Amino acid sequence: MAWRNLWRNRLRTILAALGIVIGVIAIAGLGITGSALRYGTAQQFSDITDQATVMPGEDAEQQYLTESQVQSIRGVASNATVIPVKQGRVTVSSHTGESYASVDQVTKPRELYSAHKGTIPQPFRTGVLINNETAAYLNVTIGDLIIVGDQSYKVRAIISDGGIGYRNSRVVVSPPALSKQGYSSVMIIAEDGDAAQYLANATKDHFNTEGEVVRTSSYGGLNQRVGSLFSTLNLVLLGIGSISLVVAGVSILNVMLMSTIERRSEIGVLRAVGVRRKDILRMILAEATLLGVIGGAVGAVLSAGIGALLYDTLYSDPLLVFRWASARYLIVGFCFGAFASVLSGIYPAWKAANKRPVEAIRS
Repeated sequence: MAWRNLWRNRLRTILAALGIVIGVIAIAGLGITGSALRYGTAQQFSDITDQATVMPGEDAEQQYLTESQVQSIRGVASNATVIPVKQGRVTVSSHTGESYASVDQVTKPRELYSAHKGTIPQPFRTGVLINNETAAYLNVTIGDLIIVGDQSYKVRAIISDGGIGYRNSRVVVSPPALSKQGYSSVMIIAEDGDAAQYLANATKDHFNTEGEVVRTSSYGGLNQRVGSLFSTLNLVLLGIGSISLVVAGVSILNVMLMSTIERRSEIGVLRAVGVRRKDILRMILAEATLLGVIGGAVGAVLSAGIGALLYDTLYSDPLLVFRWASARYLIVGFCFGAFASVLSGIYPAWKAANKRPVEAIRS
């Protein structure tokens, strides 16, 4: 009966449902947009948040980390990848130029750098990696020979320029290219940001029993801070989107009131033949619920489509919209739309149910 009553005034029903659709799209769309931005930011920082750096502290006997200290760090971080790094500055030259550049000596460069051109070998036993600036200055590319110090190396890859937290070395070589004693730092690559922060603290506690023998740094808390920022942003966006649903609720309230006024005689006859007040109340509420469910469902489907288009444009993967972090806004939008519709139908339903049959028929 509720569907039949709505269908009799289909234009008004469509307009009322359209208000719910727009409100649900506003809420779900803004929520999914915030989730997509948060996802992209987390992906950009994912390469550094799982890293911790260990360096000599102010109270260390020497300004480098010894081989025994590196072995102790391996013991503390036994479930993570530990990469000692030796740094120095040497002359780097090619047949067209010469430069005095910072050089990193590591055994596992693939964990610390990303290749812009070529492939970073693993294991890294021969060759050299250089950044874009050095490659342009020396006028060399992959496969060319350059001289680092007094040794000749073949360029194996051009590494990407660093950003926040990335290493900004100009040249990367394998041992034993640098003859200086000890290691400048030790990189710990953990499973995730929390594990990196835990291992940084554990390493500090292990060495710093009497003064600051080592100091550590980690970006482990960065993802959490970014997540808090975007959670706040999402709440603001959802607040803006909910205004649309409030407007849609007022529209439904108006539709339901007009519907009950037009059907006063019909409702009076129903009451006169014995239909109870709660049945009238249930009928009007069923109409409001049906409007909310249909409008909410259509709005959720359209929001999913918009979200898929957004993820496809930003990350070339439309299915990311079905991650829980995004999909929950579809559920929130649908539930909020249905709830607003039912809430808007309560007063018209109460008014229709409490109208005296004689007065309703005469009107």
